[in-house]
Amino acid sequence: MRNPIEVVRFFSRLMMILILLPEAWASAASIPHGTVEIVAENQWIAPGSQTYLGLNFQLEKGWHIYWVNPGDSGQPPRVEWHLPAGLSAGEIEWPAPRRLGTSTIVDFGYDNSVMLLVSLNASSALPASQAAKLGAELKVLVCREICIPGKAQISLSLPIKSTPPEADARSSELFTAARNSLPRKAPREWEFNVSEQKDSFVLTAKLGRRAERATFFPLEESQVDNSAPQKIVPEATGFQLTLRKSDQLLKPIQRLKGVLELSAGQAYVIDVALHSQ
Repeated sequence: MRNPIEVVRFFSRLMMILILLPEAWASAASIPHGTVEIVAENQWIAPGSQTYLGLNFQLEKGWHIYWVNPGDSGQPPRVEWHLPAGLSAGEIEWPAPRRLGTSTIVDFGYDNSVMLLVSLNASSALPASQAAKLGAELKVLVCREICIPGKAQISLSLPIKSTPPEADARSSELFTAARNSLPRKAPREWEFNVSEQKDSFVLTAKLGRRAERATFFPLEESQVDNSAPQKIVPEATGFQLTLRKSDQLLKPIQRLKGVLELSAGQAYVIDVALHSQ
């Protein structure tokens, strides 16, 4: 029988080796109370073209991650890309968020599942090769009553071909759903105005129709009191929405930027100059 002390020493050394090993790269990885996977829209990359990657999050019930403006607490996912020369990644394209939290602390983010889109741009001088390894180091904060920081190293290999890329049927539904969740540009005929009062901003919208509900998600932190009720006054051709100023707003703002949600799945990006009364 092997000496028990030697057995303990062996497993202690083994555990130390495993702890010191670098994290493995894979297409999918575990994060606190969920998983994240990197997926590609096309089957290969073509020089001089643009394709899209997706960071696909699946979260346990009750847990959430954050929008670019996390609200009263939290932090949005951060990603550092490791790409071959001739490839560059764009900024994250954020789906319209949800209001999360309590009556006194309101966060903006996503629960259940969400896919964040990122463009991948290929130089026209990108040489054809067998495959390109696309790596992403991800830091994420996953929250419910408590918040747990997590990180993952995920990667994907795609061929580089000189022919126009073809869509990957395995991921087409994911990318369709992700694009449908992005806020859209407001129609040109819509008109917006923002006036400033002592303790609030008043957003007036002329949409050509009456609107009974609207929720505004500010792009910048510390401008709007996230937990304050957003009082809407419907009008024949739109609405007026009163947004209480944040106690942390220390200097005047020039523009009000954010996402305006009129109904589920109907969200628009707005950027309106401020007019003082």
